[in-house]
Amino acid sequence: MRFRDIPGNDSVKRALVNMADSGRVAHAMLFYENDGCGAFALAVAYLQYLNCPHRADGDSCGVCPTCNKISKLIHPDVHFVYPVNTGSKSGSLASKDVTSDTYLKYFRELACENPYFLESNLSEAIGIEGKVGNISVSEARNITDALSLTAVENGYKAVIFLQPEKMNAATANKLLKIVEEPPEKTLFLFITHHPDNVMQTIFSRCQSSRVLPLDRDEVAEILTERFGVSPEDAAAEAGTCGGSVGVALDRLRSDEDRQRYLDLFADLIDAALGSDLLAALDAGDAVAALDSREKQKAFCTFAADCIRKVFMIQRNLPQIAYLSEQEKDYLTRTAARLPGNFPERMLPLLDKTVMLLERNVNQKILFCDLADRVFLNLK
Repeated sequence: MRFRDIPGNDSVKRALVNMADSGRVAHAMLFYENDGCGAFALAVAYLQYLNCPHRADGDSCGVCPTCNKISKLIHPDVHFVYPVNTGSKSGSLASKDVTSDTYLKYFRELACENPYFLESNLSEAIGIEGKVGNISVSEARNITDALSLTAVENGYKAVIFLQPEKMNAATANKLLKIVEEPPEKTLFLFITHHPDNVMQTIFSRCQSSRVLPLDRDEVAEILTERFGVSPEDAAAEAGTCGGSVGVALDRLRSDEDRQRYLDLFADLIDAALGSDLLAALDAGDAVAALDSREKQKAFCTFAADCIRKVFMIQRNLPQIAYLSEQEKDYLTRTAARLPGNFPERMLPLLDKTVMLLERNVNQKILFCDLADRVFLNLK
């Protein structure tokens, strides 16, 4: 992965190149992004540039053995950490013995195919989509041991650390000293979608860099050139994905799920508009019955997107609502029936529901409460 292969975020790329060229390399960096906007790709490209013996003109060569190994995520001095749990692919291991290395094969397959993967894509790839992942003390111990060894090759040792907000205090404390005072030529690259939830002891020791959502043309370019999406589909998704290639790809690959989410959203809104509390509660139960927390979170994200589109339609701006054919008729009709202040009241409720799902709150209680609140806001 070279910088030239990653459209967008030119200021971030320039800062990383200047850091490497000047020799003033931050030993701990925190990239924060919206899910699926390319921070992982940038982190890999940065490590490739740092370690490439033939780098020139602000980029790695892309063809030497070092570049080849880093781009394939098989370099012996580059390690990966992400939230895990026991699951369908962990065999008979006890939860305390499951670490990122348990699922490394599946992680590599996912990240090589799609470096813009979402949190939900990762959970599905490693077989823990029905559980909450976490980063345990065992993981911290493994990383500390690995970084204490001499580098296999003459370059930087590094850890790409996904979702550091999933660390508990014990894990953070175990890592704190090595993050603060790492061995020579050792880097920590943290990638988060929720910087406010990263433990302050870790956050304060990192140089932070914001990875911005991509613009429509950049998303469309990646979809067509890297993933072979037709120009028409790429243009349609680029307008509605919020600058996230990961979100656009997930939508393109899950039309059946999107139709299911639209049906559930319609059931909930129509029941509330019709003052039918029991039907609204039934819709909430149906969302709670989705296969996994990741799908429940995906529904909340989809519902929030629908509400934003309603907001645009209500303000006579359908040209920037980017309505798909499958949702156009319903959302246009529903926008005329919903009060103008409904979007601003509902979006915080959906955000809170996602946050509580991540904290492992009972799903039936959460979606019963959400259905109640939708009903009350439309009564």
